[in-house]
Amino acid sequence: MNPGVFHLVVPGSLKQCTGGYIYDRRIRDTLRERGWMIEVHELPGRFPGPDPEAEAAFDSTLRELPDHARVVVDGLALGGLPAPAIAQKRRLALIALVHHPLSEETALDPYRRRELRQLEQRALTACRRVIVTSPFTGCLLRDWLPQSIPIDVVIPGNRGITSRAMRAHGAPLLLLCVGTLTPRKGQDLLIEALDRLRALDWECVVAGSTQRDPDFAARVQKMIAQRGLADRVRVLGECSSEDLEMLYRSGSLFVLPSWYEGYGMAFTEAMAFGLPILSTTGGAIAETVPAHAGLLVPPGDIDALTLALARLIKQPKLREKLAQGALAHARTLPDWHQAATRFAASVERTSNP
Repeated sequence: MNPGVFHLVVPGSLKQCTGGYIYDRRIRDTLRERGWMIEVHELPGRFPGPDPEAEAAFDSTLRELPDHARVVVDGLALGGLPAPAIAQKRRLALIALVHHPLSEETALDPYRRRELRQLEQRALTACRRVIVTSPFTGCLLRDWLPQSIPIDVVIPGNRGITSRAMRAHGAPLLLLCVGTLTPRKGQDLLIEALDRLRALDWECVVAGSTQRDPDFAARVQKMIAQRGLADRVRVLGECSSEDLEMLYRSGSLFVLPSWYEGYGMAFTEAMAFGLPILSTTGGAIAETVPAHAGLLVPPGDIDALTLALARLIKQPKLREKLAQGALAHARTLPDWHQAATRFAASVERTSNP
């Protein structure tokens, strides 16, 4: 495939360390290594909209692009701001990149959920193609969109199998939770479960940005303090890729009780390090984490989460069995070069206006 050209539009800085931004960065970097010309446009403002600054920036960015340009727009920028996309849909080849629908975010009131669903549906119908990061999201959006709009699944790449460090004999189990501190990730549920299991031998590290939802992050920190767990649960905030790798290497168990995931890149990262998984059946998680790699419980079920966590802490043979299953599954996943190849093919198949 000859090197191609497209524009990538993202909300805010592409350097942010969430799964969606990491995906966007890895695709961009891998294709640039192959000679693709990819111009990144970082939009100011608050996302998802409505937000006047964000909408004005999105509108001016699209207007300044040359006729017939292929433009990949991250769903967080596109979904809440349909008007600029609709205005340019006949001039540009717009491609939506949807990590998970905005209306599936946790803690939305019914009015906001309906509003986001309607806005995102309008925005996606202005696109010539939609790229999603899981089959689950693809099936969900298929019901929203006309059959004339293709939906391509390009799951994230995987780093490849990586060895895990041995824990010192007698050291407590290290429970690792990686994810931006937001209600959808369920870190508050994890703290509640850990409080019930204080008699067991464990320590926990929570890694992820505390800035995307500062109120929720503060609530989690307060829960930790009020329950007297500050000496056993550390909230590190956003970590560099090097620091995250050290955490994955030293972990005993990966636990993230999300209410919903559009894919869940942290799970595949953990499996590549041979970590057994504890999570929920929310969204695409059951597709991302097979039964032989982890235990999944219903989203929001504190009792089930606590029981599963107790099993995994108490049963080293179960952890080892799931760890082997995690490694076996990780070996079946595409790497970033394969993911980028599929992404590039999807872009190339998008017809010009």
